[in-house]
Amino acid sequence: MYRLVCILAATLFLFMLWIIYLADSGNSSLFFYLVQQWPYGDKACHLLLYGLLTLLVNLALELKTIAVTKRVKVYVGTLAVTVFAVAEELSQAWIPSRTLDSLDLAADAIGIALFSLASYGIGQWYRPKAIHTDY
Repeated sequence: MYRLVCILAATLFLFMLWIIYLADSGNSSLFFYLVQQWPYGDKACHLLLYGLLTLLVNLALELKTIAVTKRVKVYVGTLAVTVFAVAEELSQAWIPSRTLDSLDLAADAIGIALFSLASYGIGQWYRPKAIHTDY
């Protein structure tokens, strides 16, 4: 199961990098067309893609946390995806074919938060070591 989670996380990350490359270079794809046909499709995709990436990376890292304060811990995967999302969204300010959109960043943040809560729920249901069973 652990290997599958790692493969899914890597595959989703590579897919997102491909989509970002297409958008940054001004190219289009069937995915862009389909998203445009759906009301708020862009925002929904941001929420789902960044949220699912958060969940998969958290599971791939076995729900590892770091302490922000004595009482607050943050999943390492959540932190990594958040940094990636902020960097990707802010980089659009310098790319002529892109538009910096605060609502995209908000959708990313909502997805990251919701799927971080899902990570927490999974962590409460299963022990992190149980996820990593097949080497």
